[in-house]
Amino acid sequence: MDIGFGAPVAGAWATPRNLTELARRAERLGYRSLWTFQRLLAPAGAKLAPVYRSVLDPMVSLGYLAAATSAIRLGVAVVNHPFQSPLLLAKQAATVDVLSGGRLDLGIGSGWLAEEFTGSGAPMSQRGARADDYVAALRALWQGAAGYQGAFFSIPAGRQEPPPVQRPGPPVLIGGMSRAAMERAGRIGDGWVTASGTDLSVIAESAKVVQAAARAAGRGPARIVCRGVVRPGEPSFSKTSGRRRLLSGTYEQIREDVRWLESCGVTEVFYDLNFDPAVGDPAADEGKAVLRASEILEALAPDVRM
Repeated sequence: MDIGFGAPVAGAWATPRNLTELARRAERLGYRSLWTFQRLLAPAGAKLAPVYRSVLDPMVSLGYLAAATSAIRLGVAVVNHPFQSPLLLAKQAATVDVLSGGRLDLGIGSGWLAEEFTGSGAPMSQRGARADDYVAALRALWQGAAGYQGAFFSIPAGRQEPPPVQRPGPPVLIGGMSRAAMERAGRIGDGWVTASGTDLSVIAESAKVVQAAARAAGRGPARIVCRGVVRPGEPSFSKTSGRRRLLSGTYEQIREDVRWLESCGVTEVFYDLNFDPAVGDPAADEGKAVLRASEILEALAPDVRM
């Protein structure tokens, strides 16, 4: 089981200094990866979680992290494909991969916030079908193909260099909680990445859907990457089942939950404190946010007990 950490990209702790220092500390502590995510707009009047009110750009943040670190992998979970062309994202991803020495994991999502589609001039319809074409276009560009012609995207012949360090390109992880998204992750992706609101109690079933699709497509086992929204301290309980929410409670309970997730087929968990209101809310006290994040970073660091 690989253990990663959500980089400080949202709310009170998302500062240049914290981004650098916490990333370097995570690397020293043996974390496998650092992760960012995308939010383009917090619409007026929308009832969004505090984490979405102030978010750094994910790809720019990864470029920054590439300079601050040397070995830890750098991932985005996720960047939504409808909001930019494959030509642009292929260039951004290749650049991060070059600057990091081949450490990028590229998560691709289809988006869900209507106002972001409106502001980007992107249609919400057929975004699932467009994802297949989008990923194919990315890979064609990374492999130096003479252009690309698909159902939705047409890229003229030409050069896009430098190519990514990883060949044939950075791993592509597909996000999304629908069965279609899980099947797409197995069919065309290198793995699947879960959302912040995923019901982890049924993740074994979801992982089986992904792996079955991968086998049917003749692909190797898919990576199953779980965004771990941890809640250290007093256990949190589900309003519907009354059971303790996974990844809440004592550090030992959280570590035990991670071991259980591994038994369900999860290959990587990253602890994402951006979704902790005491850390990722822009109204939180920065000093207290960093102290809390630092304690959790140290307490849940990978070790032999995992």
